Amino acid sequence: MNKKYIVRLTEAEREQLGILVSKGKTAAYRIKHANILLMTDTDGPNMADEHVAKALACHVNTVRNARQRLVEQGFEAALERQKQERPSRAKILDGEKEARLIAVSCSKPPAGRAKWTMRLLADELVELEIVDSVSAATVQRTLKKTNLSRISANVG
Repeated sequence: MNKKYIVRLTEAEREQLGILVSKGKTAAYRIKHANILLMTDTDGPNMADEHVAKALACHVNTVRNARQRLVEQGFEAALERQKQERPSRAKILDGEKEARLIAVSCSKPPAGRAKWTMRLLADELVELEIVDSVSAATVQRTLKKTNLSRISANVG
């Protein structure tokens, strides 16, 4: 199979990749990408993508993508992971919804309760139609990010 993206490394790049691989003091994916580039170098072993993938226990597409990034984006980009254009999952509580959550948590708790619980706050957000659904864990993580103390009003 003809390769569309040909890897041609300079002597300095080969040396840099060799150091990166031999030290082993970096992220595993960077070491794997460095090995891919070294193995597919036309002035070096020039191995087929399938053989490189089998030798490094990765998918053939990983090899092809690393070669493509080297040709299209440069040496440093080939060592990194491909950046996402947008997050895989949208945040449940964005800035506005987070502010509403804080406002609800600072208000008086429901009748018969001394303070808000995470489950009560989650249920209240759904009841007020701020969100369609939210877990108590999401509410807890969001409140933890703000330095909001739910007990400070009761102290003192």
